Amino acid sequence: MWNLCEEDIRIPRRATRDLASFRAWAVSSRFPEHGRIDFLAGDLEVDMSPEELHTHGRAKSAIGSVLFALVDDQGRGSVYIDRARISSPKASLSVEPDVVVVFWDTLDQGRVREISRSRRRPDRMIEMEGAPDLVVEIVSDSSEKKDLNRLPPLYAAAGIPELWLVDARKKAIRFDIQTLGPDGYETVEPDAKGWRYSPRLGRRFRLVRREVRPGRWSYRLEHDGEG
Repeated sequence: MWNLCEEDIRIPRRATRDLASFRAWAVSSRFPEHGRIDFLAGDLEVDMSPEELHTHGRAKSAIGSVLFALVDDQGRGSVYIDRARISSPKASLSVEPDVVVVFWDTLDQGRVREISRSRRRPDRMIEMEGAPDLVVEIVSDSSEKKDLNRLPPLYAAAGIPELWLVDARKKAIRFDIQTLGPDGYETVEPDAKGWRYSPRLGRRFRLVRREVRPGRWSYRLEHDGEG
């Protein structure tokens, strides 16, 4: 039996039972190729809204490209943009953040384990289990409550050391770097010039943008290691 969900996305009832059942469906051939479906401590969140180009897509590209240069290009680990699923039995969570950063040390020490599609294709990884080093969520109209209220405590329960929250929908950009403390995430306060320190990456960042045409924005993730 199937349940009908948003825009006729079909979710099998067994996928709603628990995290293990959802994860089995999420790596199957019947899982939707578009949209975002997350399992949040027993609840399914379905978002089939198109990605807003200028307040979401371009900001994500700017952030992801800089993180890729600092992590992937320097041989420190891997950076994933979109459709990289992380699951945490500890937090009863399975989600696809906007950007995920995983260092090789984290994999080597077993804090993250890659899951293959099947035994016949052990080299085709489709999911990560555990706590990656850093996740980025960019707020949109359809995901505001999830990104700002529901996800942070679940990411904290999963043990993810660092969370970046970005909201570019208003005149002033919100760019928060949050680090995991004993009582959840704590926001890193900016200095007088707007720089925020990332403990996982060991440098300071700030997100800036400029209007290149009316209503068209260019984003730049600056860091203090730039020449």
